[in-house]
Amino acid sequence: MTITVYGIPNCDTVKKARTWLADQQQDFVFHDFKKQGLTREIVAGWLKHLSRDVLVNRKGTTWRALSDERKASIVDDEAAIALMLENPSVIKRPVLDKNGAFCVGFSDAQYQQIFNS
Repeated sequence: MTITVYGIPNCDTVKKARTWLADQQQDFVFHDFKKQGLTREIVAGWLKHLSRDVLVNRKGTTWRALSDERKASIVDDEAAIALMLENPSVIKRPVLDKNGAFCVGFSDAQYQQIFNS
């Protein structure tokens, strides 16, 4: 089983997800997308399984700091990919990849369901 957690280390939700996985003795790789970066292939892969409305955090400070024109330009997956590569902080975190199945965010109940199925 391959598990990758994408996020940034100082994000509280990412910290909770990493702690939960460690407590459950789940081996995983942490991909810090601020330090390690993201590729078009990674983000496009997420968009095959998750909608851009799930991936783009429209409630965060990064989104709110964008100009109205920039926000309005996110009308398709290509525009969303460009935004996420340009501003990784706009991505809702963490993004969990468990054997090619993806989810965003963290809650104990969500992870229980993912790892007990």
